[in-house]
Amino acid sequence: MSKKKKPKKWIKFRHRVVTALAYIVLYPIAKLKYNIKIEKFSGDRKRAYLILLNHQTPFDQFFVGMTFKKAIYYLATEDLFSMGFVSSLIRWVVAPIPIRKQTTDITAVMNCIRVAKEGGSICIAPEGNRTYSGQTEYMNPSIAALAKKLNLPVAIYRIEGGYGAEPRWSDCVRKGKMRAFVSEIIEPEEIKEMTNEELFERIEKGLYVNEAVADCEFKSKKRAEYLERAIYVCPHCGLAKWESSGNKFRCTKCGKEITYCENKMLKCENGDFPFTFVLDWYNYQKDFVNSLDIMAYKTEPMFADKANVSEVIVFKRKEKMLENAEILLFGDRIEINGGKEKIIFPFEKADAVTVLGRNKCNIYFGGRVYQLKGDKRFNALKYVNIYNRCKNILKGEENEQFLGL
Repeated sequence: MSKKKKPKKWIKFRHRVVTALAYIVLYPIAKLKYNIKIEKFSGDRKRAYLILLNHQTPFDQFFVGMTFKKAIYYLATEDLFSMGFVSSLIRWVVAPIPIRKQTTDITAVMNCIRVAKEGGSICIAPEGNRTYSGQTEYMNPSIAALAKKLNLPVAIYRIEGGYGAEPRWSDCVRKGKMRAFVSEIIEPEEIKEMTNEELFERIEKGLYVNEAVADCEFKSKKRAEYLERAIYVCPHCGLAKWESSGNKFRCTKCGKEITYCENKMLKCENGDFPFTFVLDWYNYQKDFVNSLDIMAYKTEPMFADKANVSEVIVFKRKEKMLENAEILLFGDRIEINGGKEKIIFPFEKADAVTVLGRNKCNIYFGGRVYQLKGDKRFNALKYVNIYNRCKNILKGEENEQFLGL
């Protein structure tokens, strides 16, 4: 009888080498770029941890790496693994753990267990999304069950000031102050004594950050640029197109003009305005969508955009299907018109619609993944919100508040 081959180990010596080299290179870059105070971890550095963090900037995983100074295995969505050779290189260098966004991925769970058994530390952002508003986003309660299954000490890792420094909707980093640190360790013995609900509540409380406060100045000449990636509702005229330039943000319907100030506050330049921070506006926008009769938009679209359309061959590559196609958002579907080709995604049959990065949109439909990538001003968030509003109505849960983030 032939002997069974031993499964290859996930953890490699080269991951430690890469981590050490990355620290030397990235630490001064992070300090210069973000003016961040990264507090060294004072606990036992030889132990493996499940590190849970609130997600604020594209650099967050590097802050974690600089705190612990050891190889850490990060959960990453399929988008990172669908870039051909680049993805293969990332896998070889740091071996992130792939997970399918917005799905229950049993394979990802099994890989986490595998890494934990090999003595590796795992890092997860339970939000699954960077915040658009400055407030910690929705977290899936299943993170508590995973924490129990892994039987690792849980490190609660807080990032503060990241939204002020680099909002998800922005392309520029503002000069201000940031802080990244381990706020507490929850030991396995404690975790065993807690219910899933109690553990989740502690995680949620430990990671909650609300930056809708004028606590620090963040300087830039482009403070408002691309806020239209997050905002698509005007308090005066409803669904609307916005455009930004420098520190100004303007509604193309009514002409209302807002200045995004250095302290993150909003100032209206021509009349009354009900919001002090983006968070206030963002919450109003969600409430507006949750009270909107989206089924009234079956004939005429809510919005029309232009975007490139690709199919994501999950964990392999992306194949471009259409260039500069017309994207129409209706109350019950997304339509894509690419000249002779027309694609319709009824929300009733779609598995999920998600936003990736700053403003890419993934549509999960019929076992395939399609990606919309518009210009810099493209708002992917509205597709996610309207899709989830429609799904809630179809499920008979019209009062459900969750809209995808």
